[in-house]
Amino acid sequence: MDGRAERLRQARMDKGYETAAAAADAHGWSRNTFASNENGNAPFSYRRAKEYAAAFGVSAEWLYDAAGPMLATAASGFAPVIGHVGANPDGTVLFALGQDPAELTPIPPGGTDKARALRVAGHSMRGLADDGALIYFEDQRTAPTPDMLGQVVIVETDTDEVLVKRLLRGSRPGLYDLESIAGPMRRDARLRWAAHITAIIPPFQARRIIRGAA
Repeated sequence: MDGRAERLRQARMDKGYETAAAAADAHGWSRNTFASNENGNAPFSYRRAKEYAAAFGVSAEWLYDAAGPMLATAASGFAPVIGHVGANPDGTVLFALGQDPAELTPIPPGGTDKARALRVAGHSMRGLADDGALIYFEDQRTAPTPDMLGQVVIVETDTDEVLVKRLLRGSRPGLYDLESIAGPMRRDARLRWAAHITAIIPPFQARRIIRGAA
């Protein structure tokens, strides 16, 4: 069994699932696929690592390549800063896979242990959040809901992009138009999940509350 498979097995057991089949059934995964990922017969992708990590409450970076701390939040009451958003007009989040452990920031009022934060880089999100601000969301990995339409939300596309976009109806059910704060509209995108923005912290305050995860 390779290291990635061993970490997956550890995460599953630490979460309280006695067998791979029990974990697969609980989360709607294929039993055969999950068992093959856990025993090392079928190495899993980083996209799949993110899904497993969200289910088991661990860091995707740790699960995939042992980078950083095991737990997604290194201290009670804190959320990890998982990437930067707004670095280009598309609003793409840049994940720091395999680099230093994430920074941490206090969970905002009403947040849970699934709270995550994105740090704004650049000025492509002016009017929503300025350079250096923090954008929070709950990492629930659920499908878009009707109350998100017309709102600026966090989404992950089926091409592994995590974006901050205004969510609009696409040309048919299951497809969505994604409107940029600055930049072109993306038409008929397929989404894996969407999440409401739960808080935005201005740059000056953000600099005061961010701490290292070590």
